[in-house]
Amino acid sequence: MKINYKIIFYFFGILLMFNGGFMFIASLLSYMYNDGITDSLIVSGIIVLSLGAFCSIYNRNFDINLNKREGYIVVIFGWIVMILSGSLPYILTDSVQGFTNIIFETTSGYTTTGATILDSIESLPKGIIFWRSITHWIGGMGIIVLAIAILPLLGIGGMQLFSAEAPGPSADKLHPRITDTAKRLWLIYLSVTLIETLLLSIFGMSFFDAINHSMSNIASGGFSTKDTSLAYWNNMPMIQYIVIFFMFIAGTNFVLLYYVFKGKLNKINIDEEFNLYLKFVVFFSVIVALIVFFNSNFLVSDDISLFSRVEGVIRHSLFQVVSIVTTTGFVTADYTSWTPFLLLIFFGLMFIGGSAGSTSGGFKIVRHLLLIKNGFLEFKRILHPNAIVPVRYNNKSVPNEIVYNILGFFIIYMLTFMIGALGFSMFGLDFQSALGVSASSLGNVGPSIGDFGPMGTFNQMSSFAKWWSSFLMIVGRLELFTVLIIFTAYFWKKR
Repeated sequence: MKINYKIIFYFFGILLMFNGGFMFIASLLSYMYNDGITDSLIVSGIIVLSLGAFCSIYNRNFDINLNKREGYIVVIFGWIVMILSGSLPYILTDSVQGFTNIIFETTSGYTTTGATILDSIESLPKGIIFWRSITHWIGGMGIIVLAIAILPLLGIGGMQLFSAEAPGPSADKLHPRITDTAKRLWLIYLSVTLIETLLLSIFGMSFFDAINHSMSNIASGGFSTKDTSLAYWNNMPMIQYIVIFFMFIAGTNFVLLYYVFKGKLNKINIDEEFNLYLKFVVFFSVIVALIVFFNSNFLVSDDISLFSRVEGVIRHSLFQVVSIVTTTGFVTADYTSWTPFLLLIFFGLMFIGGSAGSTSGGFKIVRHLLLIKNGFLEFKRILHPNAIVPVRYNNKSVPNEIVYNILGFFIIYMLTFMIGALGFSMFGLDFQSALGVSASSLGNVGPSIGDFGPMGTFNQMSSFAKWWSSFLMIVGRLELFTVLIIFTAYFWKKR
């Protein structure tokens, strides 16, 4: 089957125009703060926008039929196009040194990983700090979903793209038309971002810090405006509680959030994934808090009141657990120093991920849930080999194909993690760091363990390790199958 290149490059043009438009927004903030890089950001926007317009106009006469293979190509290479074009502000402003570092930082932004090679974020021009947050915000909901929100103007359906962008097991839709779904999701996305910005501003953050952290937070990213991340506000508990709440919201299925916005609160009670998500957060937060409480030197000194000590322990424990589970990556303390047992717990949390249909990366709660259910049902099938015992989710029977898909996904995920760790060890990382960076990159978590923990950066990694990490970020963000399928022979075979 011949590939329809015209429609592929037409989509690339749309994505480039989106990217260029956001660069102009960054230049506006740069102008407001007079940080000296406004012209460079404007030039970046002009170049990217012009290239996008050329691609769209030159390929405007295309066949409107978009098959599944072309959908995958648009998604995968669309992300690469966004990353390459999104690196232009760093290049023209000379704010990040070295092409490898630029690609790493840009990839980390669009994949909402939040890992950084920057040792001094606060010294950057405000326009660049804001651009970093924008890359998170674009990647959070998915640049392809953003693009198909305008496809009604083109007369093209976007279901193939949506399937490639979000290949998880959930089949819930807000509206029969995928473009209407995208609009509703982005409306929720924008609304929640603005609400968090307002709350953070009210409780003491500057507007600049508030808007940047809100964009990173709702995207389940991790880029901060401060070198110490949210630890900068350790003496302002309300700010950290607000961030905790919105990290949790960002890790929730946005379809479920839509129903909540509509007043259908009963959807929360019957959603098994959300209930398990909440139980995971509470359970691990309690374990971490209890262990930290009896190791008083970790977070708070002994000379404060008991209430303040308990509050501080609960806040920091809850913050770190929610941050890792949702793959946001903000930090308020160095959890790698909280005993080897807790280090192992946080390493394990990197494999959980948020809800399907959220901005979180990772394996996703619903896959864990269905794997556990299927595992327990195997005991019943052994005792009753002739019985038909389906896996049920939200009181509905789950098709066997989905269960097999999740089993295959689990195997490939763990295999990719192991290959990733082997790659990092080959590129000079020690055992603990190789495991941590592989899990962090693949799960889009951000902070790792070993030499690349929450209080450090990834700047000391070799160039090969940075490229390897960038590749794993993209594989993890697009949930493995979407990327790895292009390396198979039958994907490119003419049919």
